[in-house]
Amino acid sequence: MAKPRLLGTGPPSCTISIMTYVGQVAALIAALIHVYIFVIEAVLFGRPDVQARTFRVPPEDLAAARPWAFNQGFYNLFLAVGAVAGVIVLHAGSRDAGLALVGLACGCMLGAALVLVAANPKLVRSAAVQGAAPLIALVFVFM
Repeated sequence: MAKPRLLGTGPPSCTISIMTYVGQVAALIAALIHVYIFVIEAVLFGRPDVQARTFRVPPEDLAAARPWAFNQGFYNLFLAVGAVAGVIVLHAGSRDAGLALVGLACGCMLGAALVLVAANPKLVRSAAVQGAAPLIALVFVFM
């Protein structure tokens, strides 16, 4: 098996392969998707157009669902921050810590997508949007 071409001139622990760069881009895309989900869940949850298009919560249940959505939105934001922090730490020279952060954040994103589709198979499209970029990140970062 051929060894991947390495970029960078630092010590081996700081050298990053091209495949890892592809994974980092996917991790950053996953982070952007989860920031978007945060905005929908925590900021725009009560808007009628968002309700009609995304959540379909009956108006009489909106007040009860709002705290759940707010909390869930911040959960997604924190996962996004973890993925971005991992990429930053990776480029700051701490390869293992950066990969650990990216792996944890993207692994949680992928796990949440799998739970979503397992809980409601009709949400397979939402799960795919939520989970595809983290899956790609995990595959390419750890290849």
